Amino acid sequence: MKRQMQQLSALRSIDLAIASGLDLNLLLSMLVDRVTDLLHVDAVTILLLNPKTNLLEFASGKGFHSNILQYTRLKLGEGCAGRVAVERKMLHIPDLRKNIMEFDRSPFFLKEDFIVYYGMPLMAKGRVLGVLEIFHRSPLNPDVDWLGFLGTISGQAAIAIDSAVMFNDLQKSNVELSLAYDATIEGLSHALDLRDKETKEHTLRVTNITVKLATRLGVGESDLIHIRRGAILHDIGKVALPDKILFKPGPLLDEEWRIMRRHPEIAVELLSPVAYLAPALKTPHWHHEKWDGTGYPDKLQGEQIPFPARLFALADVYDALISNRPYRSAWSKQDAVQYIESQSGAHFDPKIVPEFLTLVNEAAFNMVNQ
Repeated sequence: MKRQMQQLSALRSIDLAIASGLDLNLLLSMLVDRVTDLLHVDAVTILLLNPKTNLLEFASGKGFHSNILQYTRLKLGEGCAGRVAVERKMLHIPDLRKNIMEFDRSPFFLKEDFIVYYGMPLMAKGRVLGVLEIFHRSPLNPDVDWLGFLGTISGQAAIAIDSAVMFNDLQKSNVELSLAYDATIEGLSHALDLRDKETKEHTLRVTNITVKLATRLGVGESDLIHIRRGAILHDIGKVALPDKILFKPGPLLDEEWRIMRRHPEIAVELLSPVAYLAPALKTPHWHHEKWDGTGYPDKLQGEQIPFPARLFALADVYDALISNRPYRSAWSKQDAVQYIESQSGAHFDPKIVPEFLTLVNEAAFNMVNQ
C-alpha cells in the first residue's frame, strides 16, 4: 500500500507538471528523480529525439559517477536506445557484462559497473519522443507491479514531455509573432517617415519618452507593449492627408485644419481591422484631446481621455516644440518646459505633468553630465 501510494503521488506530480506547463528541463529533472526513487534503481537517463537531426540526444540523467552519457547522440537503430526507439518496445538486458558492446558510447562506461539495463520508448500520439533508460549495479528481479509501474510512468512521462515541448514551441512562436507584429508596426510608421522627413526622428523620440514616463508611473510590462505600439503609430492617419496640407510651410486655413484633424479617425479606420492593435488604438485616436475638453476629435475631458493618450500628449507636444518645423524654429527647452507647466490642467493632465517635468529635467541633467 505504501508503495502504491508513492507511485500514485509520483503520477499525480507528473499530471500537475503537465497542467502547469512546467519548463522542459525542470520536468525532465523531476522525472529522473521520481523514477530513480520509486523504482529503487541506481541510474536513469532520458534521451529525447531531436526532430531536426533525427538523433537521440541526452536530455537528463541521475546516478552516474561521471558525465559519460551526457554527450550521447545516437542514430535510430543504433545501440540499445536506438533499438528501443525503432522497435517501440521495452528492451531488457539482465547482464550488461555479457553485452557490453551495446554501450560502446564511452570508454569509461565499464567503470560504472552496471549490470541491469531497461529501455522504455517514450511515446505520445503515436510518435516516439525519446527513450527512458534505467541502469542498476546489481541484479534485479522485478515483480509484475514494478514492471507495470515502469510502463505507466513511461507513458505519463511521454505525455508530460510532449506537453512541455508543445508549450515551449508555442512560447517561441509567440515571441516570433510578437517580433513580426512590431516589425509590421515600425514598417507602417516608416511609411509615414518616408513622406515627412521633418518628423522622421520625432516618432522614435516621443515613443521613448512616453514609455519612460509610463514606466515611471508604474505601468506594467504587458501594458507598456500597447503604449509603445500606440506611440509608434500615433500619426499613421496622416498617410491619407494631401501633401499640400501636410507640408504647408505656413498656417493652415480653416478647411485645411478640418482635413488635418481627420487623421485620428483615419488612423482608427486603418488599424481597427487589425485585432492585435486594438489595445494600442487609444493613442492614435485621442492624442489630440485636451484635459479641458477643447481638443479633437471627440472633445473628451479630464479622465475621459484614455491614460495612454494623456501620457503621449505631453511627450508629443514637448518634442514638437523643441524641434524645427517648416513653419517655425525650435523653441528652447526652457521655454518648452514653461509652456508645459502653463498648460497643466488645460491641455495636460495636472497629475502627470510634475512627473513628466521631473523626467525631462533628469534627462537634461544626465546629458550635461555625460
